[in-house]
Amino acid sequence: MSRFRSRFLFALITLIVSVLVGLGLLLGQIFNSYYLNSFKEEMMREAELTQSIVTNKDLTDQEIKQLLDELGKNYKSHVTVISNQNKIIYEAGMLKESHDHQHLMENIYPVMKNKKKGYYHTDQAHGVAYYGFPVKEGANSEGVILVSSSVDSLTKVNHQFWLILIASLGIAFIIILLIGVRITSQFTRPIESATKVAMELAKGNYKARTYEDHLDETGMLSQSINILARNLQDMTRAQEMQQDRLQTLIENMGSGLILIDGRGYINLVNRAYKELFEVDSASFLYHLYHDAFEHQEIIDTVEEIFMTEVKVRKQLHLPIKIERRHFEVYGAPIIGTNDEWKGIVLVFHDITELKKLEQMRKDFVANVSHELKTPITSIKGFSETLLDGALSDKQTAEYFLSIILKESDRLQTLIQDLLDLSKVEQQGFQLSIQPCDLREILEDITVILEGKAKEKKIKLNVTLPDNLTYIEGDIYRLKQIFINLINNALTYTPQGGVVDVIVEKHDDYAQVTVSDTGIGIKKEEIPRIFERFYRVDRARSRNSGGTGLGLAIVKHLVEAHKGQISVESEVGQGTTFTLKLYKKIENLH
Repeated sequence: MSRFRSRFLFALITLIVSVLVGLGLLLGQIFNSYYLNSFKEEMMREAELTQSIVTNKDLTDQEIKQLLDELGKNYKSHVTVISNQNKIIYEAGMLKESHDHQHLMENIYPVMKNKKKGYYHTDQAHGVAYYGFPVKEGANSEGVILVSSSVDSLTKVNHQFWLILIASLGIAFIIILLIGVRITSQFTRPIESATKVAMELAKGNYKARTYEDHLDETGMLSQSINILARNLQDMTRAQEMQQDRLQTLIENMGSGLILIDGRGYINLVNRAYKELFEVDSASFLYHLYHDAFEHQEIIDTVEEIFMTEVKVRKQLHLPIKIERRHFEVYGAPIIGTNDEWKGIVLVFHDITELKKLEQMRKDFVANVSHELKTPITSIKGFSETLLDGALSDKQTAEYFLSIILKESDRLQTLIQDLLDLSKVEQQGFQLSIQPCDLREILEDITVILEGKAKEKKIKLNVTLPDNLTYIEGDIYRLKQIFINLINNALTYTPQGGVVDVIVEKHDDYAQVTVSDTGIGIKKEEIPRIFERFYRVDRARSRNSGGTGLGLAIVKHLVEAHKGQISVESEVGQGTTFTLKLYKKIENLH
């Protein structure tokens, strides 16, 4: 902004100087013309007076000379009267002694000789001004009166005038310049401030403001810029807030989102998509879609939207790394207000878990049907055999009836487990919470399962703390948890094996470990052992009377107690289940 002020001041100074110089020249010319005219008129009056004296018949030559001397002294000039015969008749005045007659007669007189009226002439070389006036008597010319005067006075007055004029104009220039600088500063400062604020606004700094200290046009300009800055700041704040909300929504939505512009370049990839497909932004952003996408199905979907300009909804089964995942892809064209093609938006919903749940539901129905069908078929077959005549053979009838009873017990156990699992999974399921002693619970369970351990010649070791170990829980459900775990350990441990139950006390929780030396579980099967009807050794577990629902019930009951359960196992080495049960359940809510 200093350049603007400098240019403005330079223009103002140039204008002032031009005006003052022009004014000085004009005044000088007027004064010079006025004084020169006055000087000429004075010499003319002297010449006319000389003529009246010379042509007066009543005066003698002596009187004429005296009058001419007085006239020269009064006018500070020299008078010379020359006849037609080029002779000086009279001569008087202040320049008489130093007057150059030869120069007068050779250079000046010829110029004045033939003039019909008064004529003014300046001899710049000698600094003398001459005024020639013809002497006439009637219609005849009698000679010429030459009045000469020094131009020193004229020059001196001219110099003094120019000094006064220059001094006056200089003082006027300084005063005008000071006033101009002040006025310039007064008017340019708001403009400079407004310009700085405008530059800050152009840079994006909408907090900049200018002063509003005037009520004139500059004040209105400052006020308008401040209003503009406030509006821009409000708009930017609202836009940033909306942008942040939109960005937060896009980045934290559970579905993958991709935005493709009208030329086919990818402009936006959200975090969910990058996590789902395990890609980075560098390989997607600002790349053509057919170069960025690895799956031909997605490319075909995009091309279909480009060609048809209609919404598309598809279910795709795509390989990602070492697994295949199910996606519901929703694609829509982006059309502007003037039917302008903007691009495409793609949304990827991961429905793999839904597909798994659907498959688990189908497997559950199939497993339940199969598990119920087996005992019912056995009961029906042996009942029909008895009705066909096997009742007459008492030994055979008893054998068949024992099988029917065993299958009935198995069917009852299966139905009871299904009812328990259904009850535990219900949303309103509640435990009967009360203080429970783990020592007492495990001692009761040991008494129940000790017979099975002795039958299989398995050593059942229970390690309990010396003092009481209280936790909060449902006694019946806790017994159900430990019976299932210890019974499974006994079932899948061969003869001569060992099953250890260890209870450890901690400040906030108790840890129960159930380990065996049984057949073990493969690492890839561990995540599935808590599924309904999932069996590690299907033939053996079914023959042992298991329903395949025990661990599913255990998992839900542990979670209902706000506890945690984990599994560690090696094939042929055994399995270890670790439970963490808290002493105060309400503190965990």
